[in-house]
Amino acid sequence: MAAPANAASSPVAACGGGSYHVIDSHQIDGLATIYLLYNGRTNCVVTWKTAYIGTKTGVMAAVGIWGANDGRIDQDMYGYYAGPVKVDAPGKCIGWGGGAAKPGGWLVRWDSGKSHCG
Repeated sequence: MAAPANAASSPVAACGGGSYHVIDSHQIDGLATIYLLYNGRTNCVVTWKTAYIGTKTGVMAAVGIWGANDGRIDQDMYGYYAGPVKVDAPGKCIGWGGGAAKPGGWLVRWDSGKSHCG
């Protein structure tokens, strides 16, 4: 899923706005912040670059129901962010994460493990 030409102005906007709000986040070595957002039904993950903004580097966002082998992943060379990737998981746990790279570098990845159950 490619980020649009007119990139979203925030992780909330990238997820579609409305009632989405940030419920968790994780910084990746000064390269990006992975945001987990929720709107009462759907989990949304966006990896928002904080370095090399506008330069296409490796960026990834991922989310899925824990143990279901149904993860959604967006990984490519982006200038601003990866995602959104979304999953509905009522009454279940999720795993979420992402990654980012320096120009010409390896992707630095982080994964949550089992989290945000319910």
